[in-house]
This record gives sequence, structure tokens and C-alpha cells, in this order.
Amino acid sequence: MGDVAADVRVAAIASLTPLEELDGDPFLVDTRSQHAMCVRWAEDQGYVVTRQLRVHGLRPDHQALWSGVECGEVELFVTPNDRVLARALRSVPDFAAECERRGVRLEYAGLEEPVYTAPAKAGVHRRLSMPTAGYDGC
Repeated sequence: MGDVAADVRVAAIASLTPLEELDGDPFLVDTRSQHAMCVRWAEDQGYVVTRQLRVHGLRPDHQALWSGVECGEVELFVTPNDRVLARALRSVPDFAAECERRGVRLEYAGLEEPVYTAPAKAGVHRRLSMPTAGYDGC
């Protein structure tokens, strides 16, 4: 494992958006597709996603964002695009400044969003109606 890129550990940030907004902006509601985009971006870079964060309106200094950095599991944050990050965090500029202060890179995957047909939206609705596991720390 002498490849430097393979050693880069990534936290993928997705936005938790109310299901009521599924018709208006399905990608912001679909955390699974957001994370898949981040994983695909990381794999293309030769990186590995070690954390998947699902947040909404989180403070840029919140411990949930930084615990992975502090315990050595995260060196880079990736999010699908600026729209997702703006929903996920209270202040993108403050988060970017905190990333810079801590020496953690922030990247946007910038890949094309999936197309949402009526059946695709129904699938998102079903997935989000099921319970998910909670955050378990380091």
C-alpha cells in the first residue's frame, strides 16, 4: 500500500432534506444517491470513504463533523455539490474556513445528478420511510 492516494480517508457529506421536498428537488432528499456520488468520486481518485455523514443545518464546528478528523479516520470531506453542502451546513464559508484551519481538504464531486422519474421518486420515498442506524462515533 505504498500508493499515497490509497491512504486518503474521506468523509462523504449528504444533506438531510425533508421528504416533503421530494417533488421539488429529489436529489437533495436522496441521501443514498448523494453518498453514491461521493463514493464514486473517491474511488475515481483512489481514495476510500471511511465516514458517511447525513446532516441538515449543522454548525460548522459541530463534533459530528470533526470526530473522524480528530480520531484519524478522515483527511478530506467530499460532498456532491454546493447545493447539498449549503443544505447540510449552516454556513459553507465558515465550514470551508474551519477545514482550512484544520488542514482538511473540502472537495465537490461535481458529477451529474441522477434523473428522477416517478418510480425513482417512489423508491426514494420507500427508502427514507425505513429506519436507519445512528451515529456511533470513532
